Amino acid sequence: MRTRVKICGITRLEDALAAVSAGADALGFVFYPASPRYVDPAVAGLIIRQLPPFVTSVALFVNESAEQICAVMDQTEVDLLQFHGDESPEFCTQFNRPYFKALRMSPDIDVVAETERFASSRAILLDAYRPGVPGGTGEAFDWERIPSDIDKPLILAGGLDQSNVAKAISQVKPYAVDVSGGVEAAKGLKDCSKITSFMNEVARAN
Repeated sequence: MRTRVKICGITRLEDALAAVSAGADALGFVFYPASPRYVDPAVAGLIIRQLPPFVTSVALFVNESAEQICAVMDQTEVDLLQFHGDESPEFCTQFNRPYFKALRMSPDIDVVAETERFASSRAILLDAYRPGVPGGTGEAFDWERIPSDIDKPLILAGGLDQSNVAKAISQVKPYAVDVSGGVEAAKGLKDCSKITSFMNEVARAN
């Protein structure tokens, strides 16, 4: 099966269109105000409304209120929700919108148990762990720690770029890979040549 690609941290229309042109399957929009990749919902809505069909728009939240999540959904008409904080399964399922849950690979995490807990999630995203930082660290984690019996589509994140994504796909065989910093010129600003190189490496690994 072809490995899907989500390019996260989109803040500009030109970056979104460059990612789509290069073959990205999904675009991520960060609605976590503390992130340098935060995008105003009104801006994200304008971008999303100019995307072609068959490209999934993803809204990333970190411990956000239900009211704010609903407001963002109304403004953007985003397709899919990504929860990257300490949200419970009950919280994630209340929005009548498909979602997936991000898990940070802390030393004591039980990935299989967490996957079972989030049975309503469409997928599980595994990201690097750094205390106090919910994601976007630019760091990879030891892929050997990923259990082989995860009963969900697996999205691999954390420190991926053109230099290691082919190896990651070969070793982990994820459903999808998620990249942000690895295709940037600066935080929140994408680099077209890096996007193209990343997509070429994904294609080579498939």
